Amino acid sequence: MGVAGALEYLSDMLSSVKKRKKKKQIQTVALKVRMDCEGCERKVKSVLSGVKGVKSVDVDLKQQKVTVTGYVEPKKVLKAAQSTKKKVEPWPYVPYSLVANPYVSQAYDKKAPPNHVRAVPVTATITETTVDDHYTNMFSDENPNACSIM
Repeated sequence: MGVAGALEYLSDMLSSVKKRKKKKQIQTVALKVRMDCEGCERKVKSVLSGVKGVKSVDVDLKQQKVTVTGYVEPKKVLKAAQSTKKKVEPWPYVPYSLVANPYVSQAYDKKAPPNHVRAVPVTATITETTVDDHYTNMFSDENPNACSIM
């Protein structure tokens, strides 16, 4: 009976491990929402508070920023915010110190909050193309078909 009881106990433990769901991580989702007045602010806050798993909703009317914290998925929060018929996009700004070249045309934004610029991929600053490579090879001494005028 001892061995059979131990085997039964272990099989129960293994079956209960399979049934457990993964716990969602608490996340913070920042959105840029076009809001004009306090009524817009209340409408956005009430809609986002109704999303399943939301713990808190912070609205900054001056920066047009909404921060949602809770056990939520960013796509669901974005979709709920779009249901308010407001212009909504993920928060596009990062602190100035985190960007390598903050004065690149894609990063600089007059509407950005103080000390912030748009988040730009690093590849936006690279201007070299394969065409440039083609021209350098054309006049290379190692190229047998190079220009003979030189």
